[in-house]
Order: sequence, then structure tokens, then C-alpha cells
Amino acid sequence: MEKAAVSHENASLEKEWLFLCACASPGCSKQKIRELLEVGLRWEYLLELAEEHSVVGVMAARLREADYAEVPASAREALQSRIRAQHLFALSMAADLFHILQEFSAAGIETLLVKGPLISLLAYGDAAIRNYVDLDLLVRHKDILAATQHMEKLGFESDVPLSTLQADKIPGEYLFKWPGTRRIIELHTERTFRYYPLPMRVEDLFARQRRVALDGREVPGLSLEDEFVLNCIHGAKHFWERLMWVADIAAVVARHAEMDWPKAQQAARDVGAERMLHLGLQLAENLLQVRVPAAMRNAVKQDQGVNRLAEQAIRWLPQVGLADPPLRERVLFRMGMRGGGVRGALYLLRLSLSPTEEDWVEGAEEKRSWIWDALRRPFRLLKKYGGGDGT
Repeated sequence: MEKAAVSHENASLEKEWLFLCACASPGCSKQKIRELLEVGLRWEYLLELAEEHSVVGVMAARLREADYAEVPASAREALQSRIRAQHLFALSMAADLFHILQEFSAAGIETLLVKGPLISLLAYGDAAIRNYVDLDLLVRHKDILAATQHMEKLGFESDVPLSTLQADKIPGEYLFKWPGTRRIIELHTERTFRYYPLPMRVEDLFARQRRVALDGREVPGLSLEDEFVLNCIHGAKHFWERLMWVADIAAVVARHAEMDWPKAQQAARDVGAERMLHLGLQLAENLLQVRVPAAMRNAVKQDQGVNRLAEQAIRWLPQVGLADPPLRERVLFRMGMRGGGVRGALYLLRLSLSPTEEDWVEGAEEKRSWIWDALRRPFRLLKKYGGGDGT
């Protein structure tokens, strides 16, 4: 998603940032929200900041609880317009989801919903509160060619050429668009989740799946523990650069006392993501005052380096839309996600040499070898992130 922030580049957004964090904190009281509304927020900047951090829906819900106290009419109208658009989008995506699941089921393609409306339901009890721009579905790699053919049968346009599928090239996701709209579906397999430190155990995920009520229907989704771990890995993948991802973690912890933490730990351990799980919990506590659960406290405390990584991510967070972290900091953070040392270096090397659709989708992808794709990727990343100003 393109970063849009330019108008507030030279403005101090401390008050607006503190207000957004309060809205994202599950334990923040209505009275506290009212007090923060009285400090003279600049609503144009606040709405822009909320959009960049994808927490417009979360902020709107807290403002409704506070009866829109101190909210100017123009800001309230702009906010409600955004919320209406998000609700309409969520409805259209739910309709697409039901059609796809019906088509895949008839074809014998087992599918799981991940992220998007699923994490919105788990975190906030409403599939339309959380901002998302696409639907993410998990299928087995062996089914991806058939799934692509059925997506095209439904009318979606594939962003991944058939020649790529036939050559067994693995993109970051298999992306599909409905012509002339912003409706995007992403299919993932155990091979596209390259940010998992160890291979995804896809059969375990399907075995532990559960049915989730969405708009009056039941859909197949990840278990609570697997979805939580996946979102911690996803946040780490993106350097936790949006408040939304920390807010999701905090809300799920606060809302789901039934979480089986030993199962979550084991799910993270199976894919080498223990530190990613610990960091998600530490960020929720440090930034949004949701305490690390008692069952996880010792593991998080004993994981040396987690607090340092949390402080780094919190320092980056308000800068979203202005600048990417410098390449050196990104490299060290990425290595730290795997615990540093040899494991961290090997994780970084694998990610650096794993080509994505940005590397090969444009022309002649069926002719180039995977070795060439791998070798050219670090140079593309260096060009993209290696500027001295971090851009």
C-alpha cells in the first residue's frame, strides 16, 4: 500500500499520536478518551494519521463511546464517510468470500480464512471495524493451480501468469482482482509464507481449524492460537510499522481469556517464531498497557533482547508514511526476530535470497533460473532501502 503522509511531515503529532494509542488501548476508559479530546486535537492530521495506521474504525468506535465529545462536525462527517465506505467494502468482500468458499468446496479445495475479517472478529467482535484492503485465504500448495483456475472461472483476474504457476515459481502471494474495482483476493500456501522462520505446518493448521460466524454464515478459519501467532509473524514481517497490528494483538489478549497459551507457544515453536510471539505481547504491554498474560510472563521476560526490539519498533511507529527505517536497522531487527546470532543470520540470508513477484513477474519469468532470481534480489533491496536517509 502506498504511503500517503506528506501534509504533516513538519508538524509535531505528539497529541494526536497519544490519542490514537489511547483509542487502541483496550483498557483505556471513556473518561480518559474524553479528557484527551479536550486538549485541542488537530483533526485533519488526526484523521490522516489514523488512516495511515489503519485504525480509523477502532478510533470511531471509541469516539462513539464518548458520544463524539469535542469532535467538530466536519471531522465527524469525514470520519463517518470513511466508516460507511469501510462497511460497504466489508460487505462486498464477505459476498466474494462466500462465493469463493462455495466454488472451492464443490471442487474439493480446502480453504481457511486468515487475517482481515477474521482478526477483526477476534479482536473487536465485528468484521467491519478493522481496516483491511483484501481477503487472505490459505490453500495447500498442491491445490494452487486448480484454485487459480476456479478464481478465473468466478471472474477474477490473476496477477500471477499461468506460466509462473507451471514453472513452479513461488510469489509472495497469489493475487486476484475483480475487474474495475478495489476488491482483491490473495491466496496463500505453505510456500508463500516465507517470513515464517521454519516451514509452515499447513496440515496442522487445517487439522486445528475452527468454524467462525461471519455475517450469519460459518466459515473455516485458523484456530485462535494459530491466528494469533500468524499475526505476530505478520507484524514482525512489516517491522510492526502500523499501530493496527499492535492494537490487534492487544485486543485479542484482552478479549480472549480462553486463549490456550501453551498451544500458542507450541505453534510458535513449531515454526521458530517464539521471539515474534514474545515481541507482539511485549509491544501490547509497552505501548497499549495490556499486560503480558501470566502464562507467558516468564517466557517473555527470559527472552533477552525483546524489550530492546520493542523499544525500537515503538520509536519507528509514529514515522509511518514519512520514512522507512534505514537498511542497517532493518537488517539488525530482522536478525533479532530469529534470536540473532547464527539463526538470525541464516534467517536474513534466506529472506534476502528468496525472490518474490517483484523480482520475476515482469517478463521472461519462465526463462530465468531461480539462481539468477535469488542473486539479483539483494541488489534490488539495497537499491530500494539503502539510501542514507532510510528511504
